[in-house]
Amino acid sequence: MEDLKERIELLFPQLVEWRRNFHKYPELSFQEARTSQQVAEFLRGLGLEVRTGIGGYGVTGLLRGKEPGPTVALRSDMDALPIQDEKTCEYRSQVPGVMHACGHDGHMAMLMGTALLLTEMKESLKGNVLFLFQHAEELLPGGAVRMVEEGVLKGVDVIYGIHLWSPMPTGVVGIREGELMAAADSFEVEITGKGGHGALPHEAVDAVAIASHAVVNLQTIISRQLDPLKSGVITVGTIEGGQAFNVIAEKCRLTGTVRSFDPGVREQLARRMEEVIQSTCQMYGADYRFNYLWGYPPVVNDSVEARRLAEVARQINDPAQVWEIMPVMAAEDFAYYLQQRKGAFCFVGAGNTDLGITAPHHHPKFDIDEKAMKTGVELFIETTLHYLQENSV
Repeated sequence: MEDLKERIELLFPQLVEWRRNFHKYPELSFQEARTSQQVAEFLRGLGLEVRTGIGGYGVTGLLRGKEPGPTVALRSDMDALPIQDEKTCEYRSQVPGVMHACGHDGHMAMLMGTALLLTEMKESLKGNVLFLFQHAEELLPGGAVRMVEEGVLKGVDVIYGIHLWSPMPTGVVGIREGELMAAADSFEVEITGKGGHGALPHEAVDAVAIASHAVVNLQTIISRQLDPLKSGVITVGTIEGGQAFNVIAEKCRLTGTVRSFDPGVREQLARRMEEVIQSTCQMYGADYRFNYLWGYPPVVNDSVEARRLAEVARQINDPAQVWEIMPVMAAEDFAYYLQQRKGAFCFVGAGNTDLGITAPHHHPKFDIDEKAMKTGVELFIETTLHYLQENSV
């Protein structure tokens, strides 16, 4: 283990170089042509069995150990976000309006480093490792579901993922058994009333006023109809209606997001939302159109594999730096892999107040403490070795 730490320390400058290159030249979801090409060329250089174009721009590299055994998959996402980079640093994004504001550049560097070091251990491996670089985590329908549909998990026994996480201090590992991240759905509502003069409300059906009632009524689903021991969020993010100050709007449009963990709650919220919209519009004489968009399912860790990750994290780290965290209302399409195979997902802290690295994810000044990548590489490698040792014949 100490030898591995030393090897990772020697590799660290290369991890930083890889990460900063990706950071300078980000690509949006479903547009990761350059990024996926670089990853594929690197994996080929290691002598791995490489597949490209999986579900779009997905890339995998398969490392076959000297002896047969199970196959462990390790996943990184690759896409960036439509955000203007406002940092002042030499690796600032060179692409206007696009930046790695969620740490995916660091994820790729970690998995590339993991692939390099595990390839060096090939002769001692009893089993195989699939390095899975996924496109389009940030944009529905997501890259994971498409890669799964194209058979990326064929032959895989277990899968692990790591997300660098700026809300936690560098090096801390956060994990939990069971529900870790929420399902993320969205909705659109268009309310159609009857337009009219602002001074003659009795001759109109005010879509904006009805929409206002609908927003309030939707919140009673959470506060009065959802079991208080279960979690759910309904957020109306936009209200668009009206063109002039003295005209009663004929139409008003609402959009928002819904978060939940329990499949039953997820179904309940979708059903009750339309019932509330329907009854509110009926009460005031308006028509409506309701569209519920099912997004990523919840990330639910396998208990055995979550415990494995936590155990390994305590071995390579100060045990006090391994936290059992609360579920997170953010979403991740890693969930699709966990629906098909056992596995686990965890967070590695990448925030550092001393360095001024405090911006949240998806922020124009987002950055990571690059030292966190060393923890990620070590956790990937040691967890892989732990699983192969325990499950090899």
